[in-house]
Amino acid sequence: MVEILVTLFILTVGLLGVASLQFVSAFSNADALRRSQAVLVAQQFSERLRAAAAPSGEGLTVDNQYFVNNAYNFASLSCDSSALPYECYCLALPASIPNCLQNQCTSPQFAQFDAYEMSCAVTSAAPSLSISLTCDDNNTLDAHSCSAGSRHQIMIAWPVESWQKQERILNTECNLNRSDAHDCVTLDLTL
Repeated sequence: MVEILVTLFILTVGLLGVASLQFVSAFSNADALRRSQAVLVAQQFSERLRAAAAPSGEGLTVDNQYFVNNAYNFASLSCDSSALPYECYCLALPASIPNCLQNQCTSPQFAQFDAYEMSCAVTSAAPSLSISLTCDDNNTLDAHSCSAGSRHQIMIAWPVESWQKQERILNTECNLNRSDAHDCVTLDLTL
């Protein structure tokens, strides 16, 4: 009888270990999925930037509208419902966003449309993802927000949680000007 109780105890401890491993793997899989989705959107955005680039001096530049701070993550739009961002903004094109699917837009309108489309791509992957585009401008004296040959950085970030109070090593670049912990994918691009 004692042997059976000992066997049941050992089996129970083993099953709890397996359940814990399943939980940890689900947590890791969710993080890997966010990272994979972020990489895909960042690559798509870099392709859009390359397609929108125009010759300027000794290289290529994109329109200054790409670098407007409130162009991304629906910052310039408002929603009257409590729906998720994708449902609120992406199921129908908002009136303030130009419809460039017919290829009848100016360069600034394409930039606004691309920012909207990329914001939709990010929120369709996961509502907590956010996108930004910055430039390390190598010539601040010209009219371009990001001069030819400058480094563009696409960043897609999402909030992260520590599991069981384990310390998590965070990328400082992902957490600039943020109060809570974030992880991110960055893609550097030079046109």
